[in-house]
Amino acid sequence: MNRPTVRRAALSAGAALMLAGATFAAALAQPAYPNRPVRIIVPSTPAGVLDNVARTLALRLVDQLGQPIVIENKGGAGGNIGAEAAARSPADGYTLFIGFNATHGANLALFGKLSYDPVGDFAPISLLASVPNIVSVHPSVPVNTLAELVALAKGKPGQLSYASSGNGTSTHLAAELFKAAAGIDIVHIPYKGSAPAVADVIAGQVPIIFDSVASSTVQVRAGKLKALAATSPRRLAVLPELPTVAESGYPGFQSTAWVGLLAPAGTPQAVVEQINAAVLKVMALPETRDRMAAFGAETITSTPAEFAAHIRSEMTSLGKVIRDANIKVN
Repeated sequence: MNRPTVRRAALSAGAALMLAGATFAAALAQPAYPNRPVRIIVPSTPAGVLDNVARTLALRLVDQLGQPIVIENKGGAGGNIGAEAAARSPADGYTLFIGFNATHGANLALFGKLSYDPVGDFAPISLLASVPNIVSVHPSVPVNTLAELVALAKGKPGQLSYASSGNGTSTHLAAELFKAAAGIDIVHIPYKGSAPAVADVIAGQVPIIFDSVASSTVQVRAGKLKALAATSPRRLAVLPELPTVAESGYPGFQSTAWVGLLAPAGTPQAVVEQINAAVLKVMALPETRDRMAAFGAETITSTPAEFAAHIRSEMTSLGKVIRDANIKVN
């Protein structure tokens, strides 16, 4: 090898070493995640189930991440306003999102078009909670089991009505799914939230209600509502004596709302995995489970891949319920 060639090779090798050194130094200069407060966008107003789940998580996620957790409520449009805000945020791990069965399940079928892509715009981190629904009736309704309610409805097709917290909500979809499974015709009366729906059933204005365990349990225990069955896959810890719909003659039936944590798409995988590990530790704490149970939620966790598969499954199954029942948003 002649001298010019050797010299060029040496210069190239030197340049490569300098570039590698610079890259390594830049990597070392990057501050470890997280080094500033983390924001969690909640697509609802304060004090609801989504907000309660977020704040329960944040309470101990602070310890795991070592940074303040800021809750930002952005309610409206069935969760779509908050979802869009999260999807458009920087993918750096400092903005997280509380997604649920509407934003990442039913809304695409309900609205037809969204300002965000439930799959393409998000990086799932972990499921957090499931919130079962229960089927209840006014105490004056002459039934004590789900089977008796079905028999009553079949004897009066189109004459009985049920209340839900609104068109396209998890309570509405649970009712429509059950109507199809039981082959009954009961009329939907949508309300703007659980509180007015429960109030009208307690007042005897509507005989049946499909509602979340979070808002109905107190009324059931007070004898103001008569609970017949839970839509969860297993019996509820807060109402252990209440059979499930599956136990009541409809094997395999389940319909629960769920809540999960996501980040904007493009968030580094290492950051997603770091947050997932922190979330799993928080959700495994007995105090977390107790806090969740107090407002009718059960803790559940997953890997990012499992959560992604769950979202795709929910979009398919809930989309079918919405199309079959011809459900439209208000």
